[in-house]
Amino acid sequence: MENKIGLDNLKSAVTDTKVADVAKGAVAVQQIEAEKREQKLDEKGRAYATGKRKSSIARVWIKPGSGKMLVNTREGNKYFARPVFQMLLQQPFDITDRKNQYDIVCTVKGGGLSGQAGAVRHGISKALVAFEPDLHRSLKQGGFLTRDAREVERKKYGQPKARKRFQFSKR
Repeated sequence: MENKIGLDNLKSAVTDTKVADVAKGAVAVQQIEAEKREQKLDEKGRAYATGKRKSSIARVWIKPGSGKMLVNTREGNKYFARPVFQMLLQQPFDITDRKNQYDIVCTVKGGGLSGQAGAVRHGISKALVAFEPDLHRSLKQGGFLTRDAREVERKKYGQPKARKRFQFSKR
């Protein structure tokens, strides 16, 4: 019985110190997170971010406005004419309920239209977080802040493509 009493005392002493340490640590972590998330704007009041997808890189600036989008000095609807690409670009605004609240100016280079649309979407999401840090959680949960790491697989010698094989003849 004496062992149990001794262990209980030890256990309570350890848990009391841990609770105090954890409480101090939790307060410190909350303060760090609060300090991390602040609005990042340039001198013109715009938020800037870069987005990437495959071999495309998009530079995106957003500012409060009426929902206009310029991609490489052209209207967004004309540059990305397919409805699939237009839907892709609207997804960050749909998830955050910020439709037609920001004007977007972006330049995008490299790759094809699909990769460019993905890069612009990634850039818009990151720029929204730079403008409104509170949107980070919803955009992260939607998967908009994660860079899609899939790249084109290289072609291997002795094969016509990356995975395709030449026809095999047994005899």
